[in-house]
Amino acid sequence: MNVFDLLSLKGKTAVVTGGSIGLGAQMCSALAEAGANVVVAARKVERCAALCEELEKLGVRAIPAACDVGKPEDRQNLIDLTVKEFGKVDILVNNAGITWAADSLNYPMDKWERVLNVNVTGLFDLSAIAARVMKEHGGGKIINVASIAAFVGAEPEMQDTVAYQASKGAVVILTKDLAMKWARYGIYVNAIAPGYFPTHMSSGLLEMTKDRVLPRIPLRRFGGEHDLKGLVVLLASAASDFITGQTFIVDGGMTCG
Repeated sequence: MNVFDLLSLKGKTAVVTGGSIGLGAQMCSALAEAGANVVVAARKVERCAALCEELEKLGVRAIPAACDVGKPEDRQNLIDLTVKEFGKVDILVNNAGITWAADSLNYPMDKWERVLNVNVTGLFDLSAIAARVMKEHGGGKIINVASIAAFVGAEPEMQDTVAYQASKGAVVILTKDLAMKWARYGIYVNAIAPGYFPTHMSSGLLEMTKDRVLPRIPLRRFGGEHDLKGLVVLLASAASDFITGQTFIVDGGMTCG
């Protein structure tokens, strides 16, 4: 196969959680541009529907799905819907995540449990549900969205979100462990760890801290609207068929120093 064939996702079906806006929408667009049909999942289904209308202009099928990854019934329903509509799941992008800022000395445990429930427990359970389908069809690709928060601590003035950091660290090691356990089924598990990208969840914080953050990024800019597209297509496609268990940092060089 030539390189374009290797990167093609024609005939594949992708599920993207947290897919309606921000980084999730960017990855949905990339997968659709590469030829995949896409199930766009998020809590606000009207946003998913709006994005699906745009994706279908690319000549693929795109279906909106209401899904709170923190709810077991929503996780099962998402994969059931995908199988009903497409007969299989080839690609799962675990992008949905939440955070909560609070003093780490007095962090509310209900918020800790909520963050871990969505970012780790929900991600694992959804992956397992999808993997059971993938196993029946000869394999698939799972892409977890971690964060550079998994690799470095943060001063409270910069990011006072201890549960988020802990959850993303868990995603990195979970990626490695599932890759080991599921390789025998032809299921690849990798992760992307974005640096600072302005999104609905981070734009306010970045605006307040940009004078401190930008000098620490060698490329001197935040991540942009196309900076994850190539990587997610690579990890979803046959071009990455000898890559599993890895976390790819996309941060403009911030963690190099």
